[in-house]
Amino acid sequence: MPDSYGREYYIDSEAQAVTLKRLRRLSRILDQVVTIPGTPIHIGIDPIVGLVFGAGDFVGFVLSSYIILEAARMGVPKATLGRMFWNIAIDGLVGIVPVMGDLFDFAWTANEYNIKLLEAHLQLPQSRKL
Repeated sequence: MPDSYGREYYIDSEAQAVTLKRLRRLSRILDQVVTIPGTPIHIGIDPIVGLVFGAGDFVGFVLSSYIILEAARMGVPKATLGRMFWNIAIDGLVGIVPVMGDLFDFAWTANEYNIKLLEAHLQLPQSRKL
C-alpha cells in the first residue's frame, strides 16, 4: 500500500491497512488538524486539550497511547514501542509544567513521530520474522 509520498508499505492484511489509515488520521487530529491562518504552523487538539489544567494532559496521553496499543497489535518490535512510549512520555511530562509545557506541546508532535516509527517498521519487511 503506497502512502501519500508514494512509498510502499508491507501490510499483512487489509485490516492492518485500515488500522494504519485510522492511526494516521488520529495522529493528524491530535497534532496538526488546524493551520493557523497566514502561517505554516499547524496545531492539533492535543495541545488545546492540554490547556485544561490537570485532566488535559492525561486525556492527551490516553489518546496517544492508543496509537502505541495498535502498533503493538500490528507486530511492532518492543524497542520501537519503547521509543513510541518515550515520545508521549516526554509530551506528558513536559506538558504538566505550566505555560512552558503548553508552549512545548504545540511544537512536540509525538503522535506524528510515532506514526513515522510505525511506517518505518512497515517499510522493512525483510527485518520482520515470518
